[in-house]
Amino acid sequence: MDSRHLLSADQARAARALLNWSRVRLAAKANLSEMTIAVLENGIRKPRPHNITAIRKAFEDAGIVFTSEGSSSLARPEGDSGLVTDNRMWRGRQRKA
Repeated sequence: MDSRHLLSADQARAARALLNWSRVRLAAKANLSEMTIAVLENGIRKPRPHNITAIRKAFEDAGIVFTSEGSSSLARPEGDSGLVTDNRMWRGRQRKA
């Protein structure tokens, strides 16, 4: 199976936490229902491959990188000294640019 169809519940929760996204926000970004996100994260049943692809794409578009070891991290632009976890700080940095 293609890696874009692979996303574990732990990876999804970790990526959401890194982005400080709610399930509702992820659902909106992936153009899916909140229930689909809950199904993946709670392991109720295995989501359809196209839903996994949409979720993964939403994360990757936001800067999440999934490693071959199964972890997720935020990609840093060149010259960035570190991750900014507070959205207020990020917005402030955006205005100054």
